Amino acid sequence: MVEKTFTFQITGIKNPQIKGKLLRGIHKLGGSYIGGSIYKGRATHLIAHCTLASEKFLAACAGGKWIVTPQYVIDSVRNGKWLPEVAYELDFISQAPEATRPIRMWRTRVASGTVSGAFQGWRAVLLMDDRKRREIFERILMAGGARISSCASDQSVTHVFTGNINTDSKIGAPCYSLDYIAQHLLGSSWPVISEVLSSSPVDNTQLFSELEIQLKDYVSKLVLPERLVSIDYVSHATTGHPSQSSVVDFSNVHSLIECGLLTEALEEIQGMLHPGVLPSPQYMCSLMHHALQGEVKPYFFSTFINILHNILRNNPTWGSPTVVKYFLHILQCPQCKGGTWALLETSVRWCVSSGECCHLLPGSPSPELIRFLCDLQAFLLTIFRHELFASSKGQSGGSRSSVLVRTFWNIWQRSTLGSRTVQQLAGLLIHTTSCALSSAEDWKQRLLCTLHDTLAVVVEYWCQEHSKLNKSLLDKGMEDLAEHISILCQDHPPEFLLEFVPNMPSLRLKMVTADSIYRCMCCRNGVSVGTEPLTLRKIVSSYLPALGRLCERKPAGAGGPRVAGTPARPGGELHTASCAGVAPATLPGASGLDKKTVPKGLHRVNAAGELPIHRICKRNQVEMLLNVLSVPGTDVNVKDYAGWTPLHEACNHGSSACVQALLQHCPNLHLDVQVGGVSPLHDALLNGHVDIAKMLLQYAGSPLLELRDGQGRTPLDVVSPALQKELGRWAQEGDSARDAQDVRTIDPPLLEACSCLLRCLLLSYVLVRNVPSYEASASPRDAVPRLSRALAAHSARRVTAAWGDPLLVRLAEDLETLLGLRRHLPIMPGVVTQFQGTQTRLLLLQKFVKIYLEALPKISIMEAVMSAVEFKKTVSMWSRKQQHG
Repeated sequence: MVEKTFTFQITGIKNPQIKGKLLRGIHKLGGSYIGGSIYKGRATHLIAHCTLASEKFLAACAGGKWIVTPQYVIDSVRNGKWLPEVAYELDFISQAPEATRPIRMWRTRVASGTVSGAFQGWRAVLLMDDRKRREIFERILMAGGARISSCASDQSVTHVFTGNINTDSKIGAPCYSLDYIAQHLLGSSWPVISEVLSSSPVDNTQLFSELEIQLKDYVSKLVLPERLVSIDYVSHATTGHPSQSSVVDFSNVHSLIECGLLTEALEEIQGMLHPGVLPSPQYMCSLMHHALQGEVKPYFFSTFINILHNILRNNPTWGSPTVVKYFLHILQCPQCKGGTWALLETSVRWCVSSGECCHLLPGSPSPELIRFLCDLQAFLLTIFRHELFASSKGQSGGSRSSVLVRTFWNIWQRSTLGSRTVQQLAGLLIHTTSCALSSAEDWKQRLLCTLHDTLAVVVEYWCQEHSKLNKSLLDKGMEDLAEHISILCQDHPPEFLLEFVPNMPSLRLKMVTADSIYRCMCCRNGVSVGTEPLTLRKIVSSYLPALGRLCERKPAGAGGPRVAGTPARPGGELHTASCAGVAPATLPGASGLDKKTVPKGLHRVNAAGELPIHRICKRNQVEMLLNVLSVPGTDVNVKDYAGWTPLHEACNHGSSACVQALLQHCPNLHLDVQVGGVSPLHDALLNGHVDIAKMLLQYAGSPLLELRDGQGRTPLDVVSPALQKELGRWAQEGDSARDAQDVRTIDPPLLEACSCLLRCLLLSYVLVRNVPSYEASASPRDAVPRLSRALAAHSARRVTAAWGDPLLVRLAEDLETLLGLRRHLPIMPGVVTQFQGTQTRLLLLQKFVKIYLEALPKISIMEAVMSAVEFKKTVSMWSRKQQHG
């Protein structure tokens, strides 16, 4: 029997440390390695971390060679012998049906002798001017058993490959593009290879720069569509202003008003309306006064509103300071003359019968008057919408030509979104939502919708006017308004959030408001979610794990280290991230809070972003740690610039005494926090600190064993079989202790509210940031598929290193998170996943828990792309349902 040989080539792995580790492992087990960028037929194995459009990858696949992941060599070295390759074989779509696993199919067919290669029986001609590129494709074809001919007129030629299929119609053999080679090997869904094989690794920077240019063009076409503009009033908007004003005699109207014939006066005005005609403001204010006093019949109300709409249709406000001044004059309280905002606020408060108004009102409004006030509010919204539409179309105008600007900002506040009036509008909306929460009256729901739309139009108008001037100013304005709204929402019950946040029409405002409220709730309950800017990775890696901790109800005295899915341990405080509540005298080894034992500069960071607590845990200075923990405000989950926590440092350096102190005395200690997929348990095991791993598992139980690192490995995958049994036994001990002391219950209303916030945040983030937008990416040459392929081979930091546009950098980072979603998704607590609340179930559906956590142990690039398509469809579906109630 011929002894099996192991001759390796490597493709796509540029990291010198990883490559060096693989080479040492190969030589240690008696294998051999062939270097260089050219494929060699004597190689038996190819090592690649993912599918690549490279010469060596395609040639190895065509030749039926083993294509394995780097983990094959690492695990073989750990076991002291070459392991079976099947479990480590790379395939185009992992865990897919057998018919869709082309790499395995070609290997088995070659191994069984069915074919000598994927291109058996081909006689090919390559019509290419570039000699180097032609030689690359010749080696790929010959590796698969094809014969190469130099003459295209040879009758035995079966395939002619060229960059242009229609190069010469006289060629007898069929002509194919170069992409046909990969499509024959791996299927029609394989991306374009010609552009990849045309560049060497040194050209990556140029390729990334070209990708940035293509993405800029792609993003420029994804301007957020204006969802607040409806055909209803766009169809009535005039194309321009009247060339000149008309002089009309309204003296008869004055006589009718003096005689008390108010309805007849309205009819007289209505008969004289046409473009350029503005009825006397004095008469309109007088008629408004009678309407607000309720001294008229229902027909008067509808006629008055109809006249206002006719005036606006004939004389649009945008670009006409005269018309703007006219509407500002008539759309105010005739008695107080407090301006348009005062009229809007008074009309709302009068309807809901609460709060102070601009003057003493005659009493509770009649149903007819309430309907009139709602119509009046809707008319103001129509004006604001017209001006937003005109601004979005680039029509000439300005602050003097806008009722909206003059209503919500004075001359000193136009650079700030959260002006005093806008803040009052937000407060009025929150108050009205609270009043309408338990009401089924139609007019209250209509009033609430009008206020929601008004705030949305105001926000979108301001963002539209400032988006091209100062991006940082726009973000700051949105964040400030969201913070103000979150403060106003603090005193309202969770049920209020279920009605308020999902109904916000402005996706941008909904996104920052949901983010602000959720962060505020985490802060009040001592749950750390970080201070970094909002990204998709933060939502998935920080906000989702916080959901379980945030919604727990624990009895007094319950606390302890936390991992998603585990209960708190006794000995800590309720919902706090520090140990300041534990007196130094109660901590073992600590005699009291001594200034000499507490390091100076407790909150001072070094060049790596480390606080003293990080360095203390590195050095295993347990007495110093206990004194630091007793200082009020100490955050045990604080991260350095790389993301490492004190617990990570203690586990990495084998500081078992510090780990024990953190577990025993620190409530809400995060045991599941990961940096590049490395959890504290991974850190301890990779560095050989088994005693620390035992402590972690006996405290937190089996959920820690479900965490996966950046390569998809659980803690059990990085240790020997013997140690795996020990880890399992310690985890069972932790589970038993948890079950015996599990006193955790959830707060259902709070869980529903938090799930609703996260659901709204995820939906609005994907739609606002356009991540990912696959509807315009049908071709593999489009921007998003190209970016996906680049991120499969390189990190987002490497791809975007030379990019200057922060929006494109964020797009790449978000897409990297989406493609690697499997390793970023947290282990959700069972109490959350088993909860049957509507919002919680929708949230779990959105983040594809079943698809990613149950069906796929590994995610390949194409799986992630296809799942992203379904994700986008789900987002669009829920958005449409949300917009239509």
